[in-house]
Amino acid sequence: MKNIILIIPIVFWSLINMNAQAIDPAFFTQVDQLFKTHVKAGAIDYKAIEEDSNFPTVINAINKTNWKSLDAKTQQAFLINSYNLLVIDQVIKNGVTNSVQEKGGFFDAKVHLIGGEKMSLNTLEKKHLLAVYGDPRFHFVLVCGAQGCPPITNFAYTADQLEQQLEQQTQKAINDPIFIKVDGEEKKASLSQIFSWYAADFGGNKKNVLAFINKYRNNPIAEDFAINYYTYDWTLNAQSLVNGTAQLGNSSNRYVVSAAIPKGTTETKIFNNLYTQRTRSSSEGDFNARSNFFTTSVSFLYGINNRFNLGFDLRYRRVSNTDGNTSPLNVFSGAADSRRQGFTNFGPKIRWAPFQALPNFSVQSAFWIPIGQDLEGNATQPYIDWNGASWNTQFFNDITLGNNWSLFTEIDVLLEDIGNAGNGALNRLSTPATAILSYFPNPKTTIYALGNYSPFWGNEFDYFVQAGLGAKYQVTSKFEIEALVTDFSNKFLAANNGQAATFNIGVRISR
Repeated sequence: MKNIILIIPIVFWSLINMNAQAIDPAFFTQVDQLFKTHVKAGAIDYKAIEEDSNFPTVINAINKTNWKSLDAKTQQAFLINSYNLLVIDQVIKNGVTNSVQEKGGFFDAKVHLIGGEKMSLNTLEKKHLLAVYGDPRFHFVLVCGAQGCPPITNFAYTADQLEQQLEQQTQKAINDPIFIKVDGEEKKASLSQIFSWYAADFGGNKKNVLAFINKYRNNPIAEDFAINYYTYDWTLNAQSLVNGTAQLGNSSNRYVVSAAIPKGTTETKIFNNLYTQRTRSSSEGDFNARSNFFTTSVSFLYGINNRFNLGFDLRYRRVSNTDGNTSPLNVFSGAADSRRQGFTNFGPKIRWAPFQALPNFSVQSAFWIPIGQDLEGNATQPYIDWNGASWNTQFFNDITLGNNWSLFTEIDVLLEDIGNAGNGALNRLSTPATAILSYFPNPKTTIYALGNYSPFWGNEFDYFVQAGLGAKYQVTSKFEIEALVTDFSNKFLAANNGQAATFNIGVRISR
């Protein structure tokens, strides 16, 4: 009986691995030939490699090779080559054209057959390479299909040359001025986000990360230099997108507003919005009333770690209600028929990037607590804000489109004026959706078009919609200015022959 119990797991394990086989001696030669033929200056000819008869042969070998039986060096070389080839295979099979981020779960949801075992790319990288061998140099040879990665080589990794190849590629990446950008005058270094996402692999703190980098740099980075992380470029590493070179587009230096900020850094945004509306009794008549709302929103975030940020929001507002012929700037004067000003709410907020493989996707949630009394107005003062608290949860995502374009999307769940309905609280629920298409004519300038639609869900359906054009300019990597103009409409304005617009100016300061 005891022998039977011992035999059962052995038989079971044998059945699982019955399709695995010893490595084909030709595998590394075939991989080397594929890369030599279809990789040029760190970019891949995906169409040509798809049509190469050797490509399905090496993918089939990956599926069937019993890699766990290999010696350590051969196993590492096999898995590194397998990772890079399976990224290429997944790009082809999923019809990726501009970025691996086009396909959700590219690294952690989609699975591949490796030696008869199903696993994701993340599992291959983290469980079977990093966790087993603990070598941070893997980060410079595993290529994720993006231009932000260290460039893919035009040769295969082999057991007999692996140590030399790892050293060579690590040194090459760390001395590449595109991969690590050093500004001696400003005493700062901008690192790839690889050093942020995988900080623990490089020692876990600034001192150890710099020590690792300086071990390979021809010109070491001084310990007193400020360190930040530039935005990762997820543009596909295809020859058709980089014209045979590893140059990055204008979008590579942009500030991605949807991403969590790195550990130990801060982000302060001050955004000024002037909303003005006019109404009239008929479409041909004169405007008889104007309302203006000037709002200054101060937003602060601190990076607790690379994926979780903590901060607060503060709102100041000025309101004026006048006749239809006055200027929107009347809100800044004391001559309005009905006017009011003051801080209206304050509250904590968090931002969280839940998926390491999707660094440009984040969730932000803020709870705004009202400041002051009778914010919704009374017989002598106009409405300035809600009397009750509000809770806003936002889902951000940003997709790189080629070298010079991006698409930002946002969906919110906003609950305003929270409280007892019997005491007049509205508990109004809305789900605003926003899309912003951005163009980068140069590395510092952004021109964008915005569209926003917000339905309000309640006993009586309501909505607002706006569209506009804006621009941003990075004065420095840590200071950006922004201007935006939108045209605005809602149910009330449509019913009262109204017109409305917003005028916006903002700044972002990062440290």
